[in-house]
Amino acid sequence: MNIVIVGHVDHGKSTLVGRLLADTGSLPEGKLEAVRKECQRTGKPFEYAFLLDALSDEQDQGITIDTARSFFKTQKRDYIIIDAPGHIEFLKNMISGAARAEAAVLVIDAKEGVRENSRRHGYILSMLGIKQVVVCVNKMDLVARSEDQFKQIEKDYRGFLNSIGAVSPKQFIPVSAVNGENLTEKSAQMSWYKGPTLLQSLDDFEKAPPHNDRPLRMPVQAVYKFTNHGDERRIIAGRIEAGKVKVGDRVVFCPSNKGSTIKSIEAFNAPQRQEIEAGWSTGFTLAEEIYVTRGEIMSHETRPPLVSTRFRANMIWLGKRPFVSGQDYKLKIHTQSQPVRIHKINKIVDASEAGSSMNKSQVERHDVADVILETRQPIAFDLIGESEATGRFVIVDGYDIAGGGIIVSAEKDEQEEFRAEARLRDFNWIQGGVSRQDRTQRLGHRPALVMFVGKSGVGKHNFARAVEKHLFDGEMGVYMLDGTNVLLGVDSDLVWVESTQQELVRRFAEVAHILLDAGLIVVSTTNSIGLADFATVQALVPDFPVLVIDIDPTGIGIAPCDLRLSGKEGEADVVKKVVQVLTDRQIIQPH
Repeated sequence: MNIVIVGHVDHGKSTLVGRLLADTGSLPEGKLEAVRKECQRTGKPFEYAFLLDALSDEQDQGITIDTARSFFKTQKRDYIIIDAPGHIEFLKNMISGAARAEAAVLVIDAKEGVRENSRRHGYILSMLGIKQVVVCVNKMDLVARSEDQFKQIEKDYRGFLNSIGAVSPKQFIPVSAVNGENLTEKSAQMSWYKGPTLLQSLDDFEKAPPHNDRPLRMPVQAVYKFTNHGDERRIIAGRIEAGKVKVGDRVVFCPSNKGSTIKSIEAFNAPQRQEIEAGWSTGFTLAEEIYVTRGEIMSHETRPPLVSTRFRANMIWLGKRPFVSGQDYKLKIHTQSQPVRIHKINKIVDASEAGSSMNKSQVERHDVADVILETRQPIAFDLIGESEATGRFVIVDGYDIAGGGIIVSAEKDEQEEFRAEARLRDFNWIQGGVSRQDRTQRLGHRPALVMFVGKSGVGKHNFARAVEKHLFDGEMGVYMLDGTNVLLGVDSDLVWVESTQQELVRRFAEVAHILLDAGLIVVSTTNSIGLADFATVQALVPDFPVLVIDIDPTGIGIAPCDLRLSGKEGEADVVKKVVQVLTDRQIIQPH
């Protein structure tokens, strides 16, 4: 079991771990004596912390900088102890050390009481999803082993954790790490304490269930094709983070909703196998070779991940510049990378004062916050309680990892109903006798929707016709879907009310979906569906590439698109630019 030791700087974490290792006989032979002799040689008083603080900077300054790992065992289990730094400047190191822990020991100095990083670390443990926590009130020898002082600290700290909705510790233990009291043996000098020792509390922690028993989750890392060796198979590779899968299983990839059946399990220089489980990095071939990309999550159809553009998160910000609304950042979650921005700041917890929260328009350095984040495109994810690997994320500002957190809920966005409709339709789609892969090979290109959007009179129709003609002359399967034709046909029964626009977009996307399923490149133009409707269309055709060409004579448009034109370009120039976008997206082959 991985246990992380956290707490405010100088509250005695390293001393506690060093003494625990010494008292359980877990030190290498001669290590204790070697450190004692070194202290005598240098004139330093012996400290158990020196058993862990191996870096010279740490011994010189008396603080833990990096995370130290050590090992010991009890009659019940083996442990890995992670001693994380307490100084605020090394908060990143503390988080990286705690990220793999299953349980935590939080150390509070009995004389100093609850301090800023005591509160901050308590929030971070909860943010990381660590539910098993014990608090050691250390240095009880400095407060005459006062029961009243111990109970006051327990009252103050439980009150703070309750005020921010963090996990409540299972046990508070009064200890004197330097004297070894209540670590492995009960303290005779604190007979008023009737609870377990630290070692007994650790053994009472429950080991997390095996990841094999959870729903299947494999974020796609890469797709390989070894055509130079005469191998035409597409091998979808990644690490299975949870669950297990076998040959013949029906799987689905989210957020695209593409489904297929596992044909084979692949590995380099390894025996063929029929089943594989969590923890393995591997590859798969599929019975139907669908087109999937890095960042999608493979699961069984019955237990897919969540998909949305919005989610609620608990996070901490460590960037040099504040995390501000209205600015794009980069979200990295499992193998996915997406532009992200703040949709709403629910609250920011001020760790410097117990129980206080702030209403602010930005998240400052070292702030912990409850926020709703929004991505540009739908992403697949899980709640932290369901899967750590697909429920944690980091945020990149420029080239630096500036923040991170956990997902606590999926939030509704405008496309939620459409995604649910598309998932139901795609999971139950009746396949014909010709696969998409067969159509792609016959036509020589992948299906895609190319949407020309913009106000009336900016030249959308002429450009769309020119692109259609060029692709057709190149012997590609292409069709121009004009919104007017849909409006006069499929939409002829619509009566204009408030919800009519939404229904119009839905029907347009469903018509486009049928043409895309036939393997065609669909070039669309309409005055009824604009750039604002793009997300809805994409939600209804999640397994096909959708390209948006915005014709904007004003030149002030900032909404995301694949290509922005002024409308003054010549048709040949527009065709050239659109073809380049199609080539870059690997929809058509380069000439």
